[in-house]
Amino acid sequence: MAEITKIGLAGFGAWGQMHARAIAAIDDARLTAVFCHGESSERAAAEALPDVPRFRSYDAMLAAGGFDAVTVAVPNDRHAGFAMAALEAGAHVILEKPLGVTLAECDQVLAASAAAGRHVAVNHELRVSHQWGKVREIIAAGEIGQVRHQHFSLFRKPFRLGSGGWRHDRQRVGSWILEELVHFVDLVLWYGAENGQPVSLQAFASSAGGLADTVSVMLRWADGSTALVTQCLAGFEHHTLLEIAGDAGAVRTWWAGVSDRTATPGFALAVCRRGAEAAEPVAIPRSGEIFELEENIRRALDGFRTGQLVMPLAAARAAVAICLTIERSIETDAAVVLHTI
Repeated sequence: MAEITKIGLAGFGAWGQMHARAIAAIDDARLTAVFCHGESSERAAAEALPDVPRFRSYDAMLAAGGFDAVTVAVPNDRHAGFAMAALEAGAHVILEKPLGVTLAECDQVLAASAAAGRHVAVNHELRVSHQWGKVREIIAAGEIGQVRHQHFSLFRKPFRLGSGGWRHDRQRVGSWILEELVHFVDLVLWYGAENGQPVSLQAFASSAGGLADTVSVMLRWADGSTALVTQCLAGFEHHTLLEIAGDAGAVRTWWAGVSDRTATPGFALAVCRRGAEAAEPVAIPRSGEIFELEENIRRALDGFRTGQLVMPLAAARAAVAICLTIERSIETDAAVVLHTI
């Protein structure tokens, strides 16, 4: 029988509760503590997890111990601090994205991880998706040749407020670019890995200040390849579209649901492979963040045992660096040259 990994959960809001359900579905994982930041989340935890010790103080939960890893599902501005405290307590960390809301925070988490000899797995769950991960497999196998252009589009209803309205508070969320666009920034960097790092970007938004409901970003690589990433938070339901053209083929995939957390979305993936005259569909067993969250936690726990994580921390930092540069481009209404990210 596999060794049981004991997990402490920091945060029991709507997404923290999704973490709890995902952990319950993993045979070799057990939830042994939960931090609840308020009365409503504590009541929810008492009802859903009556046998799991509950704490209103995160420090008290860490001091009590009894876990091998902590999964952090709190507002964005608290990610880095919670992660570092868990590392200092000797635990591995599963951390919701973004890694931090500043590069200084990101670097502090990287340093704390190295100092503690413990791993941090950032929840960029699309990397383990049957759908979005398959796109990377197709590119890595050379089936469409060198990536020349990517178009990634998100069209969705406005963000939920979050507990206490944190998702609509610039100081707590960081920005709406860091809240969701960071996922797609990470994917275009991953898909374009063979092209190196992008060398410049320019972004446009419906407003400055980090909480714009429409954002468009053009990234450019030294070899002339490009990526156009757009986010519209003034739409309805939840719709994503990705189109990638290589020098020998192309990929197109989409996902749609009544919300980002639906269990019954529609989705499809098609590829025109090197030498083919027409595209062919690629079977996807399932797709959606509620499934990918469970798989990402499962792989994180495996990575804690083997030292092989799905996503290097440096890649999570790079996605934050690009997002912060997008904000700077919007604020200055100018293209920005990218140096090392």
